[in-house]
Amino acid sequence: MRLQIGKSWFRGARLPVLPLFCVSLLAGMLIMNIAKSALLENTGLFDEKILYTMKYMTVDGNALFSYVLRERLVRLLWLALLATTYLGLVLCVGTVIWYGMSAGMFFSALTLRYGVKGIFLGVVALFPHYLLYVPAVLALIAWCETLYRGIYGKSAAEEGRGYWVKKLAALLGILAAVTGGCLLEAYVNPAVLLGYLKIF
Repeated sequence: MRLQIGKSWFRGARLPVLPLFCVSLLAGMLIMNIAKSALLENTGLFDEKILYTMKYMTVDGNALFSYVLRERLVRLLWLALLATTYLGLVLCVGTVIWYGMSAGMFFSALTLRYGVKGIFLGVVALFPHYLLYVPAVLALIAWCETLYRGIYGKSAAEEGRGYWVKKLAALLGILAAVTGGCLLEAYVNPAVLLGYLKIF
């Protein structure tokens, strides 16, 4: 009986990524609105002085690329590695919740500061690199989930070497997408963001 339940669970419904993200997004917005005095007003987060300073700064694209590439790839590889443990699905869920709450708090902070202009500022700040980051993260979550189910559902052992070759190829594709996003974040986004700030 226990074996049958386990098999049905491993072969069951996928993680509800979109509902989890939407609920987390709303939670992030709610937290920012409730605690705006502590999180926004007392910290100077996204205030006009910071934006004014950013308007006239110069960005070293090479240094920024090295930094964001290291940060993004380390997080990606850690999540891929931890997906092989019993906490794999929990970490997938936690990652979706983290991104949802972060996005909710980010856009809420900008909206509370600047209204509709803040929403446009948030979009510009994430453009164009998130056009690659978002599908890469979604692919990574799916990759980690199927890896976890494959290992603990025994399908990885049943499929043999071919399974691992396919998983490695998929991970390399995700790494390539993230690297492309880092290039856009380092060399394209600063020009877009600073150009927008000059007319903000």
